[in-house]
Amino acid sequence: MDRIITLIDDSPYAQSACDHAAWVSEKTGLGIDLLHVVDHRPGRSGPMNLSGNLTLGARSELLEKLTKHDEEGARLAREAGRLIVDGAKARLEAAGIPDVHTRLRNGDLLEAVREVEDEARVLIIGKRGSHADFAKLHLGSNLERVVRAAHRPVLVVSRAFKTPNKALIAFDTGPSVAKALDHIAKGKLFTGMALTLVHVGEDSDKLRTAIEAAADTLRAAGHQAETRITKGEPETVFTDMVKAGEADMLVMGAYGHSRLRNLIIGSTTTQMIRACLVPVLLFRPDTEG
Repeated sequence: MDRIITLIDDSPYAQSACDHAAWVSEKTGLGIDLLHVVDHRPGRSGPMNLSGNLTLGARSELLEKLTKHDEEGARLAREAGRLIVDGAKARLEAAGIPDVHTRLRNGDLLEAVREVEDEARVLIIGKRGSHADFAKLHLGSNLERVVRAAHRPVLVVSRAFKTPNKALIAFDTGPSVAKALDHIAKGKLFTGMALTLVHVGEDSDKLRTAIEAAADTLRAAGHQAETRITKGEPETVFTDMVKAGEADMLVMGAYGHSRLRNLIIGSTTTQMIRACLVPVLLFRPDTEG
């Protein structure tokens, strides 16, 4: 069963993730699963040395107190998680989305994502999490972990929601972009959106043939699609196009054959995700669905 799996926490991006999930649901008719992972690990402040001069009885008493403290912390963390998912569900239901489920998990985020990924049509995650350094515009570490591991498209949302009407597709001839184009052509998400395939790099007859063939595939599926080939640095070109109002969304392959191949792992697309105030839909070569 295809679902929109939306990862939420207590960061400022949670509301945006919900709003983007609502938009995807309205476009596709898919239901939404809100996933919050309670990562309360005992002794997160670091190990405590109990050897010293403590007697056996004193050590046992202290360990008992620490255990009760961890149990209480875990209970409170789960209670807070329940408030987060219930609040997000109420927001979506108020927006008119009827099919909303909540999932509260304990433990590691990736383990939780792997548990539900087979049911996902798309994963939605905020650009930064609750522990990110907003002043330095650091991307969330969970974002990189999810993108590295996910076999479904990952929608990285910006802090504020705006209904996307125009999308830029970072084009190269690699398998990730091929997956993205197939997803767009067969799906409903981009219906009615103006699409521009943009290649940043050297021009050639072979490249022009490839990019026009890709645009023709999208046109045959009923999409409005244009092409553009330009020189420069990808992060600069795409960031400038977004700032100029030419796009409400970026679509990119997670790996490819151009300078865009270093997505997340390298600096190019990390900079683009950081600088572009629009959502970014990411595809890996082995993306399913």
